[in-house]
Amino acid sequence: MMLTIDVVSNYANIYFKEFLSYSPKLISAFVILFIGLYAIRIINRLIRKLMIKRELDPTLTKFLADILLWTLRILLFVTFISKLGIETSSFVAILGAMGLAIGLSLQGSLSNFAGGMLIILFKPFKVGHTIEAQGVFATVSEIQIFVTKLTTANNQTVFIPNGILSNGTITNYSLEKNRRADLLFSISYESNIKQAKDLILAILNNNPKVLQNPKPEVFVKNLTDSAIQLAVRPWAKSEDFGEVFTETLESCKNAFDSAGIAFQPFVKEKSQSN
Repeated sequence: MMLTIDVVSNYANIYFKEFLSYSPKLISAFVILFIGLYAIRIINRLIRKLMIKRELDPTLTKFLADILLWTLRILLFVTFISKLGIETSSFVAILGAMGLAIGLSLQGSLSNFAGGMLIILFKPFKVGHTIEAQGVFATVSEIQIFVTKLTTANNQTVFIPNGILSNGTITNYSLEKNRRADLLFSISYESNIKQAKDLILAILNNNPKVLQNPKPEVFVKNLTDSAIQLAVRPWAKSEDFGEVFTETLESCKNAFDSAGIAFQPFVKEKSQSN
């Protein structure tokens, strides 16, 4: 069929009439879309403010707000395409099949997602806590849906998947308010034990960062072939633990040097051949 001006004009009129008849659906769909997006933003802000007002955990607040945001967006998108006249039942079936395929291919990610949920719900640690897990000693800077972000003492960022983190052993150094330092000093047999203990106790009692309840302890832990081992156990607030640990070491070394008490170096036993 040859294209003539009359044929083109006829097709143009047909398409124009179809467009006019379809335009109310198109306009109403986009009106719903824009109003819905604006309403979702308002609802999300209100929910966040409400959860903050209720003093919920910041990580849990962000997590629940994000889930609500994407749930509302998906519902809005389904409403939008339904308003355009697209059959939603087949679309939902396609989404379900896609979800199943993605779920099978991302089993590890789903495990991390479940681990993130467990961490957020049961709270073995929070943002700002110092923990040791999976061979990493660091401070928690962010708990995300799939990974936990940690910052080490030398300012390195470590990401640990939530799946293995939630299933492994976690040592939380910030959960309790107070911590005890376990120090071990080895002195020679020529040293006066009472004098050494009195010097250490004087140092601990004069340090304002060392707690007096529970009281610090100093006692003979072991008598080895080469040295007398003194256990030194001061208590401190968690935030002062590092300073108390290092200050005790330095102060005891200086006090022992002034008193003539010698630290006994570690002596490795030599094996004797027959």
